[in-house]
Amino acid sequence: MDKTTTGWLNGFLGVLIFSGSLPATRAAVMDFDPVFLTVARAAIAGVLAACLLVVFRQPKPTRTDLVSLAIVAFGVVLGFPLLTALALKHVTSAHSIVFVGLLPLATAVFGVLRGGERPRPAFWLFSCLGSALVAGFALTQGFSASPVGDLLMLAAIIVCGLGYAEGASLSRRLGGWQVICWALVLSLPVMLGIGLFTTAPAIEMINRSAWAGLAYVSVFSMLIGFVFWYRGLALGGVAGVGQLQLLQPFFGLALAAALLQEPVSGAMLAVTGAIVLCVAGAKKFAK
Repeated sequence: MDKTTTGWLNGFLGVLIFSGSLPATRAAVMDFDPVFLTVARAAIAGVLAACLLVVFRQPKPTRTDLVSLAIVAFGVVLGFPLLTALALKHVTSAHSIVFVGLLPLATAVFGVLRGGERPRPAFWLFSCLGSALVAGFALTQGFSASPVGDLLMLAAIIVCGLGYAEGASLSRRLGGWQVICWALVLSLPVMLGIGLFTTAPAIEMINRSAWAGLAYVSVFSMLIGFVFWYRGLALGGVAGVGQLQLLQPFFGLALAAALLQEPVSGAMLAVTGAIVLCVAGAKKFAK
């Protein structure tokens, strides 16, 4: 198997793993406080990441890499998990997955900003159209009933796109799995500090589904998924492999319906499909 094919396979596995993140988070926040959940998942993954770095004797990142690692940590270790956990206290995971349709576009935009590229006008046309579809869906599906949840999801997509783009750039120097491991280790003291001010729920009050959700987002969403994802970006190329994110909303909606029995309306599917087309068009004209 050549390097490009290996990259696409790793990227696909990463997207498949990430697709379960929102349904798992939704299950976890039923019993866990969103802040505690964010701290717990990052701390568990951080300890595992530190063990991997020690076992494989990875060299420490340079000082110039620390800023990029801090951005990655802010985007995908703290920002996206916390904002989505807070959002999922107000909206269903099926509703939130529609917003994930904008994640490839957010990644592309930050990739353009970081790389200094000059996309053609058609890129911005598709970008604005996709954003309008998300806003229109939120308005017609009850934005007024839960503006907080929708705004939190939009913020989560923005910071996650930043973290993805920065991590993809950094993976060329540090390696794919090393990026997320160092980002987790770097954020571990902060997470433990925040943990001192959060209260863990009583163990007897936590359902099995919440424990399963915590385990999934800690081990798979925070660590294993990124191992495949950043390795895929490094081997197959950011522009190509990054388009695999277009599959994430479809996988996520299927999981939300199958595991959480959440309703997936025709409007959700239609909007998700339209967003995918807009993101694909924006990708085509990004260079």
